[in-house]
Amino acid sequence: MDFSLPLKDPVPIFSLVLFIILLAPIILRKFRIPSIIGLILAGMAIGDHGFKIIEQGSIDLFGKAGLLYIMFLAGLELDMTEFRKNRHRSLVFGAFTFIIPMIMGYALCTYVFHFSLMPSLLVSSMFATHTLVAYPLASRMGVGKNEVVTVAVGGTIITDTAVLLILAIITGAASGNLNSGFWLKLGLSFTIFAAVVMYGFPIVGRWFFKKIKDDKTSHFIFVLAMVFLASFFAELAGVEPIIGAFLSGLALNRLIPHTSPLMSRLEFVGSALFIPFFLISVGMLVDLKVLFRGQQALFIAGALAVIALLSKWLAAYFTQLSFGYSNTQRNVLFGLSAARVAATIAVILVGFNMGIIDEDVLNGTIILVLLTCLVSSFVTENASRKLAIIEADKIPEMPEEPERILMPLADPDKMEALLDFAVMIKDAKSASPIYPLAIVQDDEEAKEKIHISQKMMEKAIIHAAVTESEVKVVTRVDLNIADGIARATKELLISDVILAWSDKNSTTDRFFGTIFGTTTDNVLRGVWETVYVCSFSHPLNTSRKLMLILPKNAEYELGFSHYLKKIIQLGKQAGSRIIIYCGNDTKLTIEHYITQTKSSVECEFRELEHLDDFLIVSRSISRDDLLVVVSARKGTLSYQPYLENIPARLGRHFKDNNVILIYPEQQTAENNEPGMQEGDITLMPIQEQLRNINKIGKAMKKIFTGGKVEKRTEENEE
Repeated sequence: MDFSLPLKDPVPIFSLVLFIILLAPIILRKFRIPSIIGLILAGMAIGDHGFKIIEQGSIDLFGKAGLLYIMFLAGLELDMTEFRKNRHRSLVFGAFTFIIPMIMGYALCTYVFHFSLMPSLLVSSMFATHTLVAYPLASRMGVGKNEVVTVAVGGTIITDTAVLLILAIITGAASGNLNSGFWLKLGLSFTIFAAVVMYGFPIVGRWFFKKIKDDKTSHFIFVLAMVFLASFFAELAGVEPIIGAFLSGLALNRLIPHTSPLMSRLEFVGSALFIPFFLISVGMLVDLKVLFRGQQALFIAGALAVIALLSKWLAAYFTQLSFGYSNTQRNVLFGLSAARVAATIAVILVGFNMGIIDEDVLNGTIILVLLTCLVSSFVTENASRKLAIIEADKIPEMPEEPERILMPLADPDKMEALLDFAVMIKDAKSASPIYPLAIVQDDEEAKEKIHISQKMMEKAIIHAAVTESEVKVVTRVDLNIADGIARATKELLISDVILAWSDKNSTTDRFFGTIFGTTTDNVLRGVWETVYVCSFSHPLNTSRKLMLILPKNAEYELGFSHYLKKIIQLGKQAGSRIIIYCGNDTKLTIEHYITQTKSSVECEFRELEHLDDFLIVSRSISRDDLLVVVSARKGTLSYQPYLENIPARLGRHFKDNNVILIYPEQQTAENNEPGMQEGDITLMPIQEQLRNINKIGKAMKKIFTGGKVEKRTEENEE
């Protein structure tokens, strides 16, 4: 083998880079140096300007892939509701972080460096751009969904798009092609590219995820292929590939829930492989020897670095003044926007290759890349840590009991869909695991059934492990399955029970089939916590809209706020727009809840006073929509006799849709009156009792008056 430097064999090259990715962060962590800086320094050491162990071209492919991956994850992890809500703030920050560096950079180049027009425009546009090198740090600190991070990401795509369009104009002018045909081609190609990615990719993605349901590897490869296809389309449109990568993340955002196994795989591969390769490739570009090539190079490097950092700090400062951000939020904004890597290097290399700028400016820019990455990493890590602490202190203490989710399992084919749903609605801050439950009837075949159920539970554990969700398997032997679920609910202090909707034909068996050996009423008598009965015909992440149907007086039920919180969370995770059918009083209560909890959700309300009219939903629902219907147990405020037929109607009219039927949490009251079996339970709130008394009074009045309607007088009233 040839071990001469630089290395040529891909095996030792790949091995060395992997050991750098493994050891550099561990070593520098002891000195409280961010891992990002460690990887950049390692790239400086092994690159063409260091010990020349590895050539830049040897890992150039992975480096470019890592840059695209960072931009893709930034678009994928973006909270689209927050982004739409704060889009004007992103526009303002994007304007500040573009205009201020452009003005300061142009003044530096014109009045200090004495450059002509073209070099001044090129270098000043380089000041305006920035790269989200420190975004993984903010995400790791748990502030990735904070408003300022969302604003920073939105501002990044705005300013980078503007800078790269300016670069296209400068190169067109330098080559003498800046004419009406150039503008028409650029505008038309960019419009077509954006339309194909933002509207075409979601359609293709939704079709793929519905057709290929269970092949997780194919899902991962499909997403990667779409990212690089969008980047290629961006190049064809005349802009940088990072724009395509970011737009692909936005386009697939709604199809990849943040708690899904696919999201976990994408983040893991990016953090473990692609992004470290990119950071090492950035370090390989830095040449510290330029600092010793005379005072001119040193002066240019210093001036570029000062103006670059100062202009971005001013942009963050003016954004802080505009929207009342705290100093910590301003520092996060500055830290994320301080680093210059991808677009900066692209701009300068294009200018250098075309002869617009000289070697001193190129070398000064490389030093600028190193310094801004160092400052960005330190500032972002420290500010994000402080912001995470502040955000944690703002979270009010929840008076409600700890969340615990029970998921009885009987059908292996429905296990993954139910588990994905459980992960979606589970509170991320809850330390309690999800409890998959297997119940075996106590008979002569109990041992064999326990063995079969344990194998199914192993699959549940493996599936949940991908999402980094903790599960605790529970197996019970009981006389019947309904009693087993009820006892497990009480013993484990369960708050939510998730059941599979059976495919059997009868109205009773349609609910619980292979899971329950008793009727629906018997199950609901024993389980008074929130119950979700789920029928999933296709993946939840392919849902376009979430249609929520609420009965009259739903807001008075004990579990109203609990399941409403879960539905809002489900809508965000599935990337679905929420449309709520309810009465006016319920609408006002929901709006008050959203305001009080500061939930970032966009809801559309449609009037539905009587639940027996809920079939009008079928006029506006498509096969890709998720239908959620809230039912009620007998004797509760929101109960109506029509609810008895809801399961049959849902199975008949919405069999191609994902459907969830919710029974809200209730309190129980034991009643052992004569004629009732011991242990039977009735539920009769005081409001319901008063309403029934009123009905009895009216009926008696009608009887005594011979069916005639009397005028209400003081004598009659008395």
